[in-house]
Amino acid sequence: MAEKWRAAIMKIRKGLAIKNAEDNGPTKKDPASSDTLFDGEQPSLEEIRSWGKSFDKLMRSPSGRKAFRDFLRCEYSEENILFWLACEELKKETNPEAIEEKARFIYEDYISILSPKEVSLDSRVREIVNRNMVEPTPHTFDEAQLQIYTLMHRDSYPRFINSPQFKTLAQIPDGVSASGSTAESPSN
Repeated sequence: MAEKWRAAIMKIRKGLAIKNAEDNGPTKKDPASSDTLFDGEQPSLEEIRSWGKSFDKLMRSPSGRKAFRDFLRCEYSEENILFWLACEELKKETNPEAIEEKARFIYEDYISILSPKEVSLDSRVREIVNRNMVEPTPHTFDEAQLQIYTLMHRDSYPRFINSPQFKTLAQIPDGVSASGSTAESPSN
């Protein structure tokens, strides 16, 4: 049984490693070359600017998530969006064995205190996750996912929308915030 478990975990990890390798391909250093920044269809300028007005819109957009993930990678907090995305994938799963395997993988990669990609959770949420892991479901990590979503919204998102990367994508001039207000210079 343990050997079957290990083989299943290795199969999942191999699949996720391939997916991560695709996701973690070379990033474009120059945000001005936005035609190559996104996989697939280039988002409109209107869509990109909408990300600066709504974190929910940013997270619902595949291109928005990619731009935000690239930003988080630069801030050394990419594990937050990776955890959130892994939870979204788990919610789509219907096979009970696959649910358990994916839940264990998510736990080992993002919840375990031994993981280098551990996300920051408070003790209450960590205890809920530990109880849920007794019989994992697609919603095992809902509380933790909400806490990380809130953390990204409150902490990283304001920096993202005021970053040079986002302003370049949204074609917002220097000295203007993502909300459209101009920075006032101090008066003499």
